[in-house]
Amino acid sequence: MCNRSQGSSLKVLNRHDPAFHFAPGQNRGISMFTRFPGRYLAPSYESDRVSIRRLTLPAIDELLMVAVHLPSKLFWSDESQMFECANLANTIIEEERKAGHSRTILVGDLNMNPFEKGVVAAAGLHAVSTRRVAQRSERTVQGRSYPFFYNPMWGHFGDASERPAGTYYYERAEHVNYFWNNFDQILIRPQMMDHFRSDQLRILDYAGEMSLSRSDGSGRGDYALTIGEPIPPRPAY
Repeated sequence: MCNRSQGSSLKVLNRHDPAFHFAPGQNRGISMFTRFPGRYLAPSYESDRVSIRRLTLPAIDELLMVAVHLPSKLFWSDESQMFECANLANTIIEEERKAGHSRTILVGDLNMNPFEKGVVAAAGLHAVSTRRVAQRSERTVQGRSYPFFYNPMWGHFGDASERPAGTYYYERAEHVNYFWNNFDQILIRPQMMDHFRSDQLRILDYAGEMSLSRSDGSGRGDYALTIGEPIPPRPAY
């Protein structure tokens, strides 16, 4: 969610490389910018915190792009976050039914870690840590089938790479403290996994020449995820 206007954001994004376009929609909290004309990313469903778009590029199978910014732990309990994920999962399934396919990618700030109930529960987003499990497409609980998401952000915790140990660092004087969290995530339906390269997913610690971490290595909570080459400086969130 961005406090800048779309015009000023686009100006910043195109400062060094005029390659980005704004994809208009009705959502006032989530703005989408693309490297192709915005008309190819048409809204299918939008609410205050969710925007689902149909990506229809020429000669490529249609995709569903889900962008989210779910409520913060500062204001919502774990239980409320879990139920919100269940509502989101049902919305995505309904939009997939309308589209006639499950070629879906979800990106955004879940304000939850990959291991939390809303993300992993069958009735929630049902996002699992390995391709092998996700390739089963779905599993059955009490006679009802639930589709999987694959969540590659499990592999970006801790010292697994030279990149930051998560997307949000928070330290407080409590007995249980994770320090690093992965609130910003990308989830992929099994139908899309053959097109996803894990080595191209990384957490950015720089936006252009601006560092996104403090000198002690802790985060400021404004890391970005990117697939492929790093993007130009992004708007402040």
